[in-house]
Amino acid sequence: MTSLALAARDSSTMLRRNLLHARRYPSLTLNLLLTPVVLLLLFVYIFGDAMSAGLGAGADRSDYIAYIVPGILMMTVGGTVVGTAVSVATDMSEGIVARFRTMSIHRGSILIGHVIGSVVQSIASVLLVGAVGVAIGFRSTDANVLEWLAALGLVALFALALTWIAVGMGMVSPNAEAASNNAMPLILLPLISSAFVPAESMPGWFQPIAEYQPFTPAIETLRGLLLGSEIGNQGWIAIAWSVALTVLGYYWSKASFSRDPK
Repeated sequence: MTSLALAARDSSTMLRRNLLHARRYPSLTLNLLLTPVVLLLLFVYIFGDAMSAGLGAGADRSDYIAYIVPGILMMTVGGTVVGTAVSVATDMSEGIVARFRTMSIHRGSILIGHVIGSVVQSIASVLLVGAVGVAIGFRSTDANVLEWLAALGLVALFALALTWIAVGMGMVSPNAEAASNNAMPLILLPLISSAFVPAESMPGWFQPIAEYQPFTPAIETLRGLLLGSEIGNQGWIAIAWSVALTVLGYYWSKASFSRDPK
């Protein structure tokens, strides 16, 4: 068996292992999934009329639903990958990775299984939250098939980038609790992005914080693909952020994994 075939076989085995863990212990995934759903319902039905004022004169709750759903979808990705950091830290602290090191398997397959499993779970979570958005009135009548495929590709690319960062966080965390705390920025960053209100409606001193971070260009690009709004250079910025985070997370995770366990 060639090295590539061995890596593919072992990676698929590790992927199956991680998906089975997610199915057998759904509480973490469910808790992370409930957060964006609760925020979506809260901001639409409780704060919707007030928050829509930030969109301009004449905007109402239906306009705010169209605005907030893309932001919540990207926030869902950030929340889902927190579970990956916890899962990686658990494997490291409980000794299963040390056991895998002694077995005749492709070493990189351990991380690849976590990454692919996380991307699959992120896309599934986005689809579920998107279904809730459709149920409360979100519509994307202007998007064609290519734009829908581009939106799905953007979600997958962004999920891949955040997953590698989460894997790195899990690798350097001493336990699952620390990994959960270390990964909290992946949940908090969307809250200070353009997910809930436009960046230009924020105080002047705060606008750079919202604009120059990875979530805002990704949200604006997804919003443009689904709603037909102007994307401008946000698409290229979102891709650049995703590629940069993927490379950073990959080499960080690889370096951490290659260190001899204590």
